[in-house]
Amino acid sequence: MINNQWYAILSSHKLKRGKVVGVRRFGENLVIFRTDDGQIGCVNSLCAHRKASLAKGCIQDDHVKCPFHGIEYDVSGKCVYVPSEGRASTQDYTRFRMKNYPTKEIGGIIFVWYGDKEPEGEPDVFDVITDSSYAYDHIEDTWNVDYSRVIENQLDVSHLAFVHHNTIGRGNKTVCNGPKVVWLDDNTMQTSANNEIDKGQTPKSSEAAEIKSTNLTFKFPNMWLNHVTDKLLIFAYFVPVDDEHAIIALRFYNKFTGIKFIDKAISWLGSRANKIVERQDKRIVETQIPKKTAIAIGECLVAADLPIMEYRGKRDRLQKSGK
Repeated sequence: MINNQWYAILSSHKLKRGKVVGVRRFGENLVIFRTDDGQIGCVNSLCAHRKASLAKGCIQDDHVKCPFHGIEYDVSGKCVYVPSEGRASTQDYTRFRMKNYPTKEIGGIIFVWYGDKEPEGEPDVFDVITDSSYAYDHIEDTWNVDYSRVIENQLDVSHLAFVHHNTIGRGNKTVCNGPKVVWLDDNTMQTSANNEIDKGQTPKSSEAAEIKSTNLTFKFPNMWLNHVTDKLLIFAYFVPVDDEHAIIALRFYNKFTGIKFIDKAISWLGSRANKIVERQDKRIVETQIPKKTAIAIGECLVAADLPIMEYRGKRDRLQKSGK
């Protein structure tokens, strides 16, 4: 993990008012809950008292209530009520305080701050998630690898003709020009698949290659956007579950007609196509060893892997700096 970052971890549609959702994130079991007034809490799932899971609990007076002994916690993780000691208790329950994670909700996505520092600024997001002119459909799938493997697959421009030979990789374009990688800002890198049929030519260097209008953009720590056209965007965030599991959340955004219910139907169909492509990737990526990537893991990388090298380098620097 990269410390002190805002991670996209859950779709808002999974968290209803007055409900508690148990999830595994960052290698820890957490509960996320939404109070009746819309506040979101995210705390460690095990009650400080007897370590029962709060995921089986409920919301009581805007607090998450343990199902075992009724102990209640607010959105900050502070213990506010121990029933066995009564409402009139003057006891100091500081020792009951739960580890909590600050949250933000943007564009139908719940972001959690992971790290030991106070949150810095707002999550850095793609504009499309807050652009109401687009309709979208949302699907998810769990992969049996670390989230870094899933991210790198979306930055890999040379696998298309093989893994996706009968879908998005049709045409046998196996020669990779470049690829060029540009940093749009300190947190955002962009590349594109600029591939050709092998006719004996030498691939263009990264410097001579170009970023096409159809391109891939990645924002640290875990969001990605495929700009197909201005009216069609495929967005993903890669949820870190633990070192051997991740969730890919995919959204198909479009505004082809400008008529919401029609565009929503188009997005639903687009998500079905996305799922086919995603499952082609998953079948191969789950065979990669090790399940978690790093700068040097015994691979023999080539020029076409430049986006992956850039991702690993930046990730390594962020991990070491703790920023």
